[in-house]
Amino acid sequence: MIYFQLFWTYFKIGLFGFGGGYAMLSLIQHEVVENHHWLTDSEFTDIVAISQMTPGPIGINSATYIGYTVTDSVFGSIVATFAVCLPSFLIVWMIAGSYQKFRSNTCVNSAFNGLRPVVVGLIASAALLLMNSENFIDYKSFIIFGIAFLLTMFTKMHPILLIVLAGISGLFLY
Repeated sequence: MIYFQLFWTYFKIGLFGFGGGYAMLSLIQHEVVENHHWLTDSEFTDIVAISQMTPGPIGINSATYIGYTVTDSVFGSIVATFAVCLPSFLIVWMIAGSYQKFRSNTCVNSAFNGLRPVVVGLIASAALLLMNSENFIDYKSFIIFGIAFLLTMFTKMHPILLIVLAGISGLFLY
């Protein structure tokens, strides 16, 4: 039964996860933490961090990790990963041939214009979701966040270097 629940949950996430992995985070959190209680907020935050650091899309990485965590088996990882990818595959497969023909259609353009702001909102929601007491434990964590934010916004520092520097900062500060 858990495999079916896992499949259905991640199929829905894949089906309605417009805008990529970061836009999916609030939906994933809602499903796995609030709906099914498979994870705690703290475990979810850890999974997001691990999913960001590993190669590949965050939505797929988190599905793989959560699938394993929920079922304690590799098969759970396979089910969740397959389920989150399946809707995108089916949709792209169905519309791939038609898109070129309808690309300049006013209705298609209007639909995409309506989806863009929602994607930005979902990504902002994911960012706000991660701004909780589990991640900001004291003033030092706010300082690390602020410096990382400013370096991201105003320099061309590579994200991996930023992650390494934040880890080193954590070692010295904590």
